[in-house]
Amino acid sequence: MTRFDVTTIGEGQLRYCVPAGTRLEQARQFDVYVTGTEANVACLLSRLGWRAGWVSALPDNPLGRRVINEYRLAGLDTSAVRWMEGGRLATYYVEFAVPPRSTQVFFDRQNTCFTMLTPADIDWDYLLDTRLLHLSGLTVPLSPSIGAVVREALQRAKAAGIPVSFDVNYRERLWTPEQASDALAPLIRQVDLLFCSRGDAQRLFGCSGSPEEIVQGLARWTDAAQIVTTLSADGVIGWDRQQFTYVPAREVVILDRVGAGDALVGGVLHGWLGGDFARGLRCGALTAAMALSVYGDQVYTSAIELETLLDTPWSDIRR
Repeated sequence: MTRFDVTTIGEGQLRYCVPAGTRLEQARQFDVYVTGTEANVACLLSRLGWRAGWVSALPDNPLGRRVINEYRLAGLDTSAVRWMEGGRLATYYVEFAVPPRSTQVFFDRQNTCFTMLTPADIDWDYLLDTRLLHLSGLTVPLSPSIGAVVREALQRAKAAGIPVSFDVNYRERLWTPEQASDALAPLIRQVDLLFCSRGDAQRLFGCSGSPEEIVQGLARWTDAAQIVTTLSADGVIGWDRQQFTYVPAREVVILDRVGAGDALVGGVLHGWLGGDFARGLRCGALTAAMALSVYGDQVYTSAIELETLLDTPWSDIRR
């Protein structure tokens, strides 16, 4: 039996944001949240009852401890985190907006503790003692050494027969579509479960047409047994190489758009780990809506609440 159901490697961060109607350049105060795309997924899975482990590096200061304390409260195993003296913690800033302006996200992720990691720094026995390894394309461009870590993690997992899930997770402020496509194409070819939004499929891999055609276009780039494509407000579609499963987006009042993609990945993996990919798509649509309905990047829920909301009609109040 493996130690973990899922492990991942990624950067822990703090998110500083101002509400709609406030510009960053005039901000007098910020709301602060702990975030990190892979850890968002792993924390949700931990809250849903799965054994989850996270590999990263943090500065040995109050900011690093702020991140680790949040993840420990979620039940995430953080014993493989490397602590570094004098290093930086990654941050990003969010300026929420309403039309005609778009919400803006600005990253400050250069020369952080995490970006200094090399393959020699990773506890590979820890990372690979798992049923599933989850990786993200967002992490690849952070530094050359971190890109090497992601590539080696995938190679080691494949050699050990460990399934790999991979979220393309393109960010235009980190690299160009051409750079991302060149770097990620060899990686997604090898994964077992691929997540890619409709927009990323179009920008990076030239896929177009109906949702089914986009998924089939992605299938030419990967040998993944299952492909999941998010369709924003139109929901999510999954393909297991035999049939398509479409799940419409849940009705939701949006409070915070950031983190919904990670929540969807966590919900789908919840179903996948339980042996039901189609049900995972339903869970993913629900957890994405739950992320949109709360402030911050993480979904605070439980397996009991998730199952209740999955199969129960919505009510404005429960007593």
